[in-house]
Amino acid sequence: MASRLFVTEEECATLKVCTDRVHLRTDERLQLIDVTELVRERVRRSGVLHGLACVQTHHTTTAVLVNENEPLLIEDVKRALERLAPRDVLYAHDDFARRPGIPPDESRNGDAHCKAILLGASECLAIVGGTLQLGPWQSLFLAELDGPRERTFSVVVMGSAIASGARP
Repeated sequence: MASRLFVTEEECATLKVCTDRVHLRTDERLQLIDVTELVRERVRRSGVLHGLACVQTHHTTTAVLVNENEPLLIEDVKRALERLAPRDVLYAHDDFARRPGIPPDESRNGDAHCKAILLGASECLAIVGGTLQLGPWQSLFLAELDGPRERTFSVVVMGSAIASGARP
């Protein structure tokens, strides 16, 4: 049995929290946009040494996910999502006659909502030593499921910004 529960332990009296809202325009109906470097830059600028970086979409037809940024895999993921929630299937959400008060610019996007539910709206990643903890093949993506559109997501970086043994 290990003598210590954690690899590193750090006590701090303060918690630093940095937030940002990122706006971008997507180009395709179904698109995976690699936002890894953008989030790494937010972590670097935050000065947080140990903590968490949380990324959350502001839309019900986008998702946030971690996977490999390999073009053939991205095509596989798109095809898998289309098989699981095909665009050309009838969705009750798309029956506007049954939905009161829908906005005039509402699109038929029941498939996009179903895809988003399968993927999830956020990811929370560890920061150790000021570095986002991703595996060698992992990237962070915003998944566009009903584009092209203007999209927004939040990045919250929180944790200790004081090195061990240092005092403010």
